[in-house]
Amino acid sequence: MSVKLICLDVDGTLVGPSGAPTEGVWAAADRAREAGLHLAMCTARLGNGLALEWATRLDPNGWHLFQTGASILHTGTGATSSTPLPVGAVEACEAIAQREGWVFELYSDNDYVVDSDHEVAFLHAGLLGTPYVRRPVRDLAGAPLRAQLIVQDFDVDRAVASIPSGCAASSATSPIIPGWHFVSITAATVSKASGVLALAALLGLHRDELMMVGDGQNDVSAMGVVGHPVAMGNAHRDAMAASRYQVAHVEDDGVAEALDLAQTL
Repeated sequence: MSVKLICLDVDGTLVGPSGAPTEGVWAAADRAREAGLHLAMCTARLGNGLALEWATRLDPNGWHLFQTGASILHTGTGATSSTPLPVGAVEACEAIAQREGWVFELYSDNDYVVDSDHEVAFLHAGLLGTPYVRRPVRDLAGAPLRAQLIVQDFDVDRAVASIPSGCAASSATSPIIPGWHFVSITAATVSKASGVLALAALLGLHRDELMMVGDGQNDVSAMGVVGHPVAMGNAHRDAMAASRYQVAHVEDDGVAEALDLAQTL
């Protein structure tokens, strides 16, 4: 079967150290869309700020996956399909962060709060393209879908191991904020894999018609459920091992290569 849906990770895939997709990437996205392919963002970011802007440019009238699969949003209608955190998870995650001195963030479909003045909280707001405002957890607008611990490299395994029962954790990095890991915590049933399969169901597609392009460990689950898994040249070894195809480094517009590749399969 030919590729009909291309799912694109953001940090390290769509976006490199420059902080935005290049014109070469946008030109390749235009070619893919003109060829009749569906393009969907597949990211741990929330459906707001820069991620929503880029998703809308990829497909202004399509479904996109945010929050590591906890939030699926349609850029044309604003409709969402979301999976909330289990009862008690927010309080448990916040307590872990307070005990360890880690930055704690909480997300709904299109809002997030961070009750910290740490420099990395400020830098992360800039990466997301949202204003930095310190707000308590109770100020979150909407149901909590995802919690996030921001930890340094040496703490990532301990952070992942500390999550409460009934939850799943995945770690991602950004070339824009080196040395830090973003540990996403969602309901145990949520992953990029579950989100990609939900996107396929919404479009009436078989998994053999799906391509997933990624670079991180949190992309591996999605790469495992598609017919055409693609790893960036800068990919983590686990993502590279899960791939069927490899393209250039993010700084060399590898994702543009993947978008063109999809039209030949």
